[in-house]
Amino acid sequence: MKQIISLRDLEEMQRSGSDLKSLPSDAILTPSARDFLRDLQNANSPKSSSAPEQSSKPAKTMKSTSSPAEIEVFFNSPEIHKLKLQLCDIGRRMWEREYVDGNGGNLAIRVGEDIALCTPTLVSKGFMKPEDMCLVDLEGKQLAGTKKRTSEILMHLQIMKRQPRAVATAHCHPPNSTGFAVAGVEPPTCMIPEFEVFSSVAIAPYRTPGTPEMGKLVADLVDKHNTILMANHGVVSWSHNNLEDAYFKMEILEAYCRTILVAAQLGVPPKTMTPPQLQDLLKIKQSLGIPDPRHGLKECELCNNDEWRPGVACAVVPSAEDAGSTDPEAEAAVQAITDQILAKMKG
Repeated sequence: MKQIISLRDLEEMQRSGSDLKSLPSDAILTPSARDFLRDLQNANSPKSSSAPEQSSKPAKTMKSTSSPAEIEVFFNSPEIHKLKLQLCDIGRRMWEREYVDGNGGNLAIRVGEDIALCTPTLVSKGFMKPEDMCLVDLEGKQLAGTKKRTSEILMHLQIMKRQPRAVATAHCHPPNSTGFAVAGVEPPTCMIPEFEVFSSVAIAPYRTPGTPEMGKLVADLVDKHNTILMANHGVVSWSHNNLEDAYFKMEILEAYCRTILVAAQLGVPPKTMTPPQLQDLLKIKQSLGIPDPRHGLKECELCNNDEWRPGVACAVVPSAEDAGSTDPEAEAAVQAITDQILAKMKG
């Protein structure tokens, strides 16, 4: 029986230092394995003096205005192939955790000054292949790839344009988090350290998915928030590090929402950390370069969960003056009504 060689087999051989030229002559290569060997051969082969020089620009210098030939070489380079594999891996993890259904969800990575790599439309995130990926400019024009880019890429691109630090974005529909989005309730704060350090959540109003209006409403929030609940839709997150980090924010939010929903069913008010304790976590968050609108707020404003029912609002002890103050007119009205009721009862 002929041996079948996959991309994973080749990557394992490369990591172990095995000679990729020693493959059996009758071995059957999967399409992604053939692409990997071809890209590796092109990268290592000396350039002929008569052949036009191929572009080897790093990602940060590639632009949408580069020539089609340069863009095609870049899109098929080993560097971009690794990112394509990462998109497939994260997509599969989202699908396995039931964060997406059907062909829902999408991912994007900024790979140049004004270009991004993204997932295709109408393909399940659990079964994507590297050759399915698309390259687009920041206006959504597709520059490379055989499949059509995701219809919701405009939202990802608007995030990247509004937030220059955004290296990667992830969008999916995790059930517990999306439940909060449907209810229009922001998850309460001051409960779990990981959520406080790595996430900053806000809600964007509903608009039709894939429209510029939806993208704008989300982008308006990304200066101070890295995770956005999209009303009646799902969640989108961005990272200033990498795609893995953008996906981590989904896992953290979904686990947090699931935990607090369980806590709400236990029949007791949820216990929260103190404002000074949260202040310590916000200092860590700020040192990591993660945005949060609570940076610089007073301690009594940090744990305000007014939207959550049951919840814990910021407790401020009223002053003696406030406690003793009353409304004379309101008291007189209440007294008059009470007198009338008592008179009728006696009569």
